[in-house]
Amino acid sequence: MNASEHGVSAIPRGDLTPHCEWNALISRIAAGDPAALSELHAQAGRYVTTIVARVVRNHAEAEEVVNDVFQQVWKLAKCYDPVRCNARSWIAMMARSRALDRWRIIATRTRVIEIHEHLPEHPSAPASSPESLAVDKQTSRSIRVSLEQLPAEQREAIHLAFFEGLSHADVAVKSGLPLGTVKTRIRLGLLKLREQMPVPRPISQGVAV
Repeated sequence: MNASEHGVSAIPRGDLTPHCEWNALISRIAAGDPAALSELHAQAGRYVTTIVARVVRNHAEAEEVVNDVFQQVWKLAKCYDPVRCNARSWIAMMARSRALDRWRIIATRTRVIEIHEHLPEHPSAPASSPESLAVDKQTSRSIRVSLEQLPAEQREAIHLAFFEGLSHADVAVKSGLPLGTVKTRIRLGLLKLREQMPVPRPISQGVAV
């Protein structure tokens, strides 16, 4: 699957902004210039989106990752050393790292939903063979144990989102918390679950940097 399938056009190799210009923008960002971040976003946005879309195969999720990447550029610009790598490679490494993090979260989230749908007490669970039921029982036990090990606030947020099927916005309303807090709790909880639950590796996609 290529980037164009996500509504993103691939960037011709000859259409890339010279490294020195991105280096200069990063230097201005390091000095706290928000206008420089806007300029870098305008110039490098398509490049970052192309990298992210090759890993995160969901347009809405990819857009969030791209925003995260530029927020990270803002935070880490002071640490950038043009002697060690050019700006294009530095940004590409951050983009791929953030994309892989989000892919793993999505994979864990999908796994939680799959496990929930196959719990024995779930009313819509399909008929299974004895062997499948044994595996499902063991898997459901593992996920329950993993959930119990989460902090109460993260466990509650995940329960509402995945076991009661509420949207993040609905979870925020029900819990009386800001939407950003709810998203953070769910994200941190899923990250901890990922450490305990095996998820498939993403398909390797070459990215020129």
